[in-house]
This record gives sequence, C-alpha cells and structure tokens, in this order.
Amino acid sequence: MILRIVGLAILLATSLVAGELPDGVKVGDLAPTFSLKNVDGRMVSLPGSLGSQQGAILVFTCNHCPYSVKYEDRIIALHNEFAPKGYPVIAINPNDTTAVPEDSFDNMVKRAAEKGFPFPYVMDDTQAIAKAYGARRTPHVFVVSKQKKGFVIEYIGAIDDQPNDATKVEQSFVADAVQALLQQQTIATTTTKAIGCTIKWKK
Repeated sequence: MILRIVGLAILLATSLVAGELPDGVKVGDLAPTFSLKNVDGRMVSLPGSLGSQQGAILVFTCNHCPYSVKYEDRIIALHNEFAPKGYPVIAINPNDTTAVPEDSFDNMVKRAAEKGFPFPYVMDDTQAIAKAYGARRTPHVFVVSKQKKGFVIEYIGAIDDQPNDATKVEQSFVADAVQALLQQQTIATTTTKAIGCTIKWKK
C-alpha cells in the first residue's frame, strides 16, 4: 500500500512538472531567438551567428544521456554534410547541471574537445530557450530555415528512426527535411517523436 502511494505521488509530481512546461513552437512558427555561450567562450546567437546561412539544425543534447552519446557521430555527420550547404548544426545543452554535474559547462568543453565537435555547443543555463522551443528530450531537433519574416520552424523531432544502431536507420528525418528544403520541395515528415532522455529541469 505504501509503495502504491509513493508511486502515485511520483506520478503526480511528474505530471505536474510536465503540465507546467509551455507547449513550445509548432512547424511554421518563427524560431525563438537566443544568445548562448559556446564552449569556446564566445556567444552564439540566432539569428546573428547564422549570417548568410539558409537555416540551421538546432539539436538539444547533452553529455550524459546515452541517447545523446549514441547520436554524437550522426550529429557531426549532419553538420559536415549540411553546413557547407547552408544548414549548420548548433547543439544546445539545456540540462540542470546541479542535478547532472556531468553536463556542466566545463564538462561540455571537455566533451567537445574529445569528440572534435565542428559545430557550436552552447549552454542554455536558464533553460528559457528549451522551454521556448518546447524541447523535452535529448536529443530533440528543430530544423529552421530563413524566410522573409525570419527563421521559421520546418521540422521538429528525432534525428532518425533508429536511436540504438546507426547501421539500421531506415528513415533519416532530419537529413530528409534539409534535403527537401535545399531542393525547394515539401518536407514529407515535419514532426516525429523525439526519443531520448528527459531534460532535467531546474526545481
């Protein structure tokens, strides 16, 4: 009986936290702007840092999550393929570093150096940007493209359909979305469910 009560309390607490989070953006919305500190100490901003780029692949990710770690090489590959074509990756760590010290800024610097990240890896220390976008997990991707009215959300969700084994990927959602944008075609799949660790929110 006690275990049931404890379990119910945990469930209610989790639901309450989820209910307090804003819905975030939808496909077609303007992308929330930001200015966040990169691992090199410089500020990275949207739209400022994108210059003449056609868009960006925004990836909410972190150091400690096993799913994020499994996707690191695929995120690097996305940047290497699409940054020269106008869609660079910007990786954003939204986690509460008090709850997860492994995701601290100093550890972000170390991880970026270890993996040789060719893209910015920035800290959303207030978690305001993750909330504005509606990010829920790591990794969680938002593809944006430059339009007359500003940067617009074009795709939201998972990187692909196989979080555990890159060799078994059948649908590359992010790559397909960016390819469609480059070819001025309609994106076949604009929203998928992000699979990964839940973002660790500040209490």
